[in-house]
Formats: sequence, C-alpha cells, structure tokens
Amino acid sequence: MSTFIKEFLYNITMIVAKIHDYIMKLNNNLANPFTDKQLHFIVMGTLGMFMVLIIYPLFKYLSKKNIMSITFLYVVTFMLMLIFSIEIGQQVTNTGLLDFEDIVFGISGFIIFFLIFISIKTIYLFIRKNIKK
Repeated sequence: MSTFIKEFLYNITMIVAKIHDYIMKLNNNLANPFTDKQLHFIVMGTLGMFMVLIIYPLFKYLSKKNIMSITFLYVVTFMLMLIFSIEIGQQVTNTGLLDFEDIVFGISGFIIFFLIFISIKTIYLFIRKNIKK
C-alpha cells in the first residue's frame, strides 16, 4: 500500500508543480503581473470556492447515505495536513528531516488502522443483526 500512496502523493505534487509553472508563465506574460501575494489570494480563493461547489453537494449526498464516509474524508484530510505540518516543522526547526517516506507511512498507517476499524465494526453489526433475529 505504501508504494501506491507514495506514487499517488508524488503524482499530485507533480501536477501541482505543473499548474504552478503554467500560472507563473501566464502571470509573467501580463503587462502588469500580479505580485506573489495577489496570486496566492486569487488562486487559493478560486480553488477554495471550486472545492466548496464540489464538496458541499458530495457531503450532502454522503450524509444521507453513510456518515462514516464523511468521517473518513475529513480525518484523512486532517491527517495529511498534520503529517505535512510535522514534517515541515521538523525541517524548519532542525529537529528532524523532511522525509517523504514518513508522510507515506503515516498515511498508510491511518488507512490500515481505519480498515481494521471498519472490519471490526462490520463484524459487530453483522453479529448484532443476526442475534436480534
């Protein structure tokens, strides 16, 4: 699993880098280019609103079907942010290395533990349902 996650994160990083380069080329070709802060404001504001327009209907749908799926999406997002923050913090404070493998193994650990939790929960619900019959 960690190889899959490593490739997945690497591919996302490469996509983001290509988009960044494309935006920078567009900006540099303008007669009056935006500053770095203005670009962050525009790009992140647009990206955030785009995500709201996609995620809101998705979460609304999922809330009617299975709240555990929303829980997983929220927690995996939080874990990614936390793991990246820890790794960046280690690099900035010289208390460790910014190690991509640590990120991969951290996310893999959460996914494996979550799958174990779901398996136990499913078995429990199956047993409980059959005992009631």
